[in-house]
Amino acid sequence: MVSVESEALAEIDYDAAHSIVFVRFLDGDWYRYFGVPPAVHAAFLAAASHGHFFHTHILGRYPYQRDR
Repeated sequence: MVSVESEALAEIDYDAAHSIVFVRFLDGDWYRYFGVPPAVHAAFLAAASHGHFFHTHILGRYPYQRDR
């Protein structure tokens, strides 16, 4: 789990065996994004703006499930 500085995101994690990105938002909600390639996850972690990267490269591009 990696804590990130963002106006919307709190933490990012990755399950490489299943290509799942886990995102916890500042409001406490967790989401899983399926089929995310390792290179996209690595770029997400390295991004200058995690929120911008998320909205540009993950949201709407990968199926997701909300966890509580």
